[in-house]
Amino acid sequence: MKKRIVLLSALAAGMFFGSSAFAQQNPEMIAVYRWYNPTDKTYVTLAENEYQEGQLLNWKYKDKTLLFYAFREPGVNRTAVYSWTNPTTKDQISVTEDEYTDDQMLKMGYKEKKLQYYASNTRMPNRVDVYRWYNPKSRDWITIPEEGNTDVFTKKGYKRKSFQYFGVRRVSDESLYNAEL
Repeated sequence: MKKRIVLLSALAAGMFFGSSAFAQQNPEMIAVYRWYNPTDKTYVTLAENEYQEGQLLNWKYKDKTLLFYAFREPGVNRTAVYSWTNPTTKDQISVTEDEYTDDQMLKMGYKEKKLQYYASNTRMPNRVDVYRWYNPKSRDWITIPEEGNTDVFTKKGYKRKSFQYFGVRRVSDESLYNAEL
């Protein structure tokens, strides 16, 4: 009888913890990656499946790095994040919906606006600050979470750190079960 109770308890606990939502398994979430193109010396920030991985490799991008998780759909305390591309400088930048007007982005030479994901604009326990840095020499923008290796990028000439939004932490075993999404 004791074995049966222990077995049932273990089974119930497994079902409870097994149903806990992890960021990478939660259908509401989308992974956000950074890719590097050594030919152009530029970084891009892309949501999962924004482009096929084979296409990015064909375009000479490499060093795919998971930055954080974001949301697929709009919601309370979320802001839309858009990607813009500058064909002259070959730069890609991710900006929030109210950061710049479309007219300002066009005047800076950016085109091809497209929605990438939704990010939290509210600090919560399972969030990480996300910053954008600028390299004046290469005229490149880069997105770096607070827990990213910023020393490497400051040595490469990135400056002008500015807060953008909050991402969901990338820790693979961090459960979001009890946290607000």
